Amino acid sequence: MTRIELAKKGIITDEVKQVAAAEGLTPEQLSEDIAAGYSTIPVNSNHKITPIGVGRHMRTKINANIGTSKDRISIDEEMEKLAVLVKYGADAVMDLSTGGPIKELRRMMLEKSPVAVGTVPIYQAAVQTAALKGSISKMTADELFSVIEEHAAEGVDFVTVHSGLTLRAVERLKKQGRILDIVSRGGSFLLEWMVYNERENPLYEQFDRLLEIAKKYDMTLSLGDGMRPGCLADATDRTQIEELLTLGELRDTAVENNVQVIIEGPGHVPLNQVELNVKLQKEICKGAPFYVLGPLVTDIGMGYDHISAAIGGAVAGAAGADFLCYVTPAEHIRLPSIDDVREGVIVTKLAAHAADIAKGIKGAMKADIEMARCRKALDWNGQISHSLNPDKVRAWRAEVPPTENEVCSMCGEFCAIRTVERALKKK
Repeated sequence: MTRIELAKKGIITDEVKQVAAAEGLTPEQLSEDIAAGYSTIPVNSNHKITPIGVGRHMRTKINANIGTSKDRISIDEEMEKLAVLVKYGADAVMDLSTGGPIKELRRMMLEKSPVAVGTVPIYQAAVQTAALKGSISKMTADELFSVIEEHAAEGVDFVTVHSGLTLRAVERLKKQGRILDIVSRGGSFLLEWMVYNERENPLYEQFDRLLEIAKKYDMTLSLGDGMRPGCLADATDRTQIEELLTLGELRDTAVENNVQVIIEGPGHVPLNQVELNVKLQKEICKGAPFYVLGPLVTDIGMGYDHISAAIGGAVAGAAGADFLCYVTPAEHIRLPSIDDVREGVIVTKLAAHAADIAKGIKGAMKADIEMARCRKALDWNGQISHSLNPDKVRAWRAEVPPTENEVCSMCGEFCAIRTVERALKKK
């Protein structure tokens, strides 16, 4: 039985107890939320990792994307990125490879990753079809579903499937006249296939087939937003909402069929529309876990898009988003380096943490309170240990060492904390 089936029957597993304990919830509450589709435990039955929960009343989780392209292929480098993203606190990793030994990399990632692993199966299907037949449009539905089953059988915990990108949505896109039509890579593959074959999206038309595969391995479906806005001017438009309405219907079908589901969201969104987007998704998709790609709140942040995304992610998380996909400084430019991955994870971790404090997640402020106490005590080792990147803080402090060990080199002898402490003691 899948987790939803067990939850519907009132069976509370050790896995549910473990996640509930980690999140400060009762097992009964978490089980009810899984049964209702408000929360998920995205772990494939063939992948042995410490389970995590994504959804209502739980800590905001973060995902980090890695993977090769035709222009840069190094399995060793991707494994090092995996180690870095795990070290700095990512809750999941997605393999977005489109070049080189794709299967080998995924299998190695599944073997070595202690966190949930996600993929976008259409990437592999498209690459294989282009190599063998010369065009993605020549891919068959059977070939696509065969790749999805391959990923599921190997232990992939969640897959992005753009099932809401329908012919109706494509017609809406044509009428609308966006600045950037589609920026989703998986969405673009499907649109090309649909246009050239004049057929409906197989991931929508044969959604029951998709559910069968997911149910077999208790694999979570992350319903992708192929029509997500790729620039601020296209945000929250009719094309985006058209797809979202379909995703809401598919969410109902998945939960009814005992398959865990996550809904993916935008994208590029003006700051004043971020909360609106979260509220819309939660209403239309009946509280399903929401996985946002940033969102980036400006289009001009090249080189600093991780900051733009962290701003949007904090607002989205505070409004109820459950899962943040990181963005690195290299977004829109190139494949991320190891340093880019580190920076992307840390700033997204900050956004998720800020969101948890705003949402009132139990224990969210504990680390902040401990940091404040360490600052009060001028305890530098304590401050460093409570930071998200202790190595960086330690190195920076050593670069310009203070004349007195208990202060920093910015304030030095005029340290406000020490000055006030001395003054109050005199009284």
